[in-house]
Amino acid sequence: MESYKFIFSLLFTISIFGRGFFAYEIDTYDFLMPNVWPNQDELYLCTPIRIAPQKNFYVVGFKPNASMHTAHHMLVYGCSQPGSNESVWSCGEMQSNEIDDRYNTASPCKSGSQIVYAWARDAPRLEMPPEVGFLIGHDSPIKYLVLQVHYMMKFPEGKTDNSGVLLEYTTERMPRQAGVFLLGTSGVIAPNKVEHMETACTINENKVIHPFAFRPHTHALGTEVSGFVVRRSPKGDMWQLLGSQNPQRPQMFYPVANQAPIAQGDVLAARCVMNNTNMYPVQIGATNKDEMCNFYLMYWVQDDTPLAQKYCFSPGPPYYYWSRAPQNFDRIPDRDFNVI
Repeated sequence: MESYKFIFSLLFTISIFGRGFFAYEIDTYDFLMPNVWPNQDELYLCTPIRIAPQKNFYVVGFKPNASMHTAHHMLVYGCSQPGSNESVWSCGEMQSNEIDDRYNTASPCKSGSQIVYAWARDAPRLEMPPEVGFLIGHDSPIKYLVLQVHYMMKFPEGKTDNSGVLLEYTTERMPRQAGVFLLGTSGVIAPNKVEHMETACTINENKVIHPFAFRPHTHALGTEVSGFVVRRSPKGDMWQLLGSQNPQRPQMFYPVANQAPIAQGDVLAARCVMNNTNMYPVQIGATNKDEMCNFYLMYWVQDDTPLAQKYCFSPGPPYYYWSRAPQNFDRIPDRDFNVI
């Protein structure tokens, strides 16, 4: 039996928001873990909500209800189908071979996976720009939202958690649909080494996207995460900074440094600087002992649908660097590029 929660069929806390000259009703839904018990270390748990299928909704804000002392990070996925029919399941990116008699194991999404929101390190709430929202429901491939929370530590017996996100949404049509493009790498960071983890993908779709926010994500070794748009021309590449931030600060969505539109043929690129002071190598992985190199770019499209491509990943070091990329880049930014 499906145990999903239906949302957006009833009204919740209602207010009138004026964003510029565009005013509309905003409702709020508390998308929270249902008092779960993290029964082991490094546990990823997922819980779904099914969107009422007969209507369109636009998510226009995210207010986190979590603490970094409890949750390492949270993601909200949009799915065509969720990974499980359970109300809660184990959904780590790299599953353990250990048998868990409490939670079944599945991915966050069975099909149509895309990231809608991400949070870590006590980041504050996120509000969309005027007339921008994530379309979900009837005319969207997003028929479910899935909340994923990464718990680093096992909870004591009897202690439960309801971390999550308060979703602000409206039924008013937003002319600008929001999307998220995630750049990341695989790879290994050698012992006692400062490593540069890099990735890049060409935009091949005939769309124009307007970047407005970015979010860095690493674990303990990251010192800098930067994203760029590369404009190609016969005269040489032009690298324009989208954003750069120290990932040890709150891992919120920050305003981009350059809001110039990005079009077909442009390249999105990201670099993470990792300082491994350990005597052993550290690889990309799902646990806090591993690392991650992620750059999230949030954007909107005018009277159009977001990019079909949602992700851009490279093999990472020691196999991939921008200097070896198939795009044959020139004028690559210096590795001593500093966070502002």
